[in-house]
Amino acid sequence: MQSEIKLSRVVQTRKFERESTMTPVDRRTIHILHVVSGMVRGGAETWLMHVLRHIDRDRLRMDFLVHTTDPFAYDEEIRALGSQIIPCPLHRWNLWSYATNFKQILHEYGPYDVVHSHLHHFSGYILRLARQAGVPCRIAHSHNDTSAQKAKTGLYRSLYYNITKRWISQNATMGLGCSYQATTDLFGSAWKTDPRWQVFYCGIDPTPFQQSVDAAVVRAEFKIPEDAFVIGHVGKFDQQKNHQFLVDIAVECVQREPKMRLLLVGDGLLRPEIEAKVQKVGLVDHVIFAGVRPDVPQLMGSVMDVFLLPSLHEGLPLVLLEAQAAGLPCLFSDVITEEVKVVKPLMRQLSLSKSASIWAEAILAMQQVKSENNQAKAIMQIQQSPFNIQAGCKELEKLYLEKSTYAIQNKP
Repeated sequence: MQSEIKLSRVVQTRKFERESTMTPVDRRTIHILHVVSGMVRGGAETWLMHVLRHIDRDRLRMDFLVHTTDPFAYDEEIRALGSQIIPCPLHRWNLWSYATNFKQILHEYGPYDVVHSHLHHFSGYILRLARQAGVPCRIAHSHNDTSAQKAKTGLYRSLYYNITKRWISQNATMGLGCSYQATTDLFGSAWKTDPRWQVFYCGIDPTPFQQSVDAAVVRAEFKIPEDAFVIGHVGKFDQQKNHQFLVDIAVECVQREPKMRLLLVGDGLLRPEIEAKVQKVGLVDHVIFAGVRPDVPQLMGSVMDVFLLPSLHEGLPLVLLEAQAAGLPCLFSDVITEEVKVVKPLMRQLSLSKSASIWAEAILAMQQVKSENNQAKAIMQIQQSPFNIQAGCKELEKLYLEKSTYAIQNKP
């Protein structure tokens, strides 16, 4: 008993000594402003929600500046968790008006210790404004690899890339990339020589994938026969996700497996175009447009048999991590970084130069892979990887506290 009292006194003494040496900056709440287009159910936005749910909200307060006045999927939950959604519309690239509004927001809602921008090249302009407003810690975050697209771009777009990358270099105090490719894309091939830039893996919460779901009930919702072979895809309907090729693959699949269904989860500007193509090729009874859904883990675990992602480019798609957590075999394009391969027996890459028929044969050949792999083991591998949100949040908290404290104490 006396030893326990003595130990308690030692702990308390050390705690007092530690706290007495902490500056006011060390102890106070760090205020962070994330800049995004809108809090939709996208990869980066879903990761930010994981962070908001798991981070120490007493120590780190996160707000979200968005480029729209429209409500989006996560707005309500963000407010319920004590954070703010702050509209700062960007109208027809009117940068002067945007700059005025942005600085006014920093003044009214701040002061902010950190501005963390998730807008790829446009982050250069965001961080330039943040520096002018006196924000000490300014982070550019690369969630994509657009190098192939930049190689084909015109003169004006190239000029935009050059200017914004220069602004990032001049104004960012830290830069994060979700993969080696994404980091290289935004910070240059020599990024390792600059201590400001680093790879930071975004993560997922594997917990929802451990919940049991009645597959028959969920399939019945979509009128999918219990013996149907379901190919799943989750992603925004835009050019990057390559939905045109997805439909081409489905055409080839249904010729080989008449009970095939293609389940498309998501929405976007190109959805009407893809719906028209599905009707044109006669696949209306085989393609399901599920729209934006909050129950992706349940759909992956109970409806999908395999996961297909023939994207034209990606940073590091969290949806592939989710598919692995669900125990799904995944077929994806070879432009996607191999860093995403956590449960390797489930993963196969294929070149986009291959025909739709070759992709169809590959996806149908993966039917047996799901039964050969244990989902519990897959979840364990995700939990033990750098992509576990718990570990990622601790690392992000450490970065925010260390970098913002350093920036505040060394602010000119």
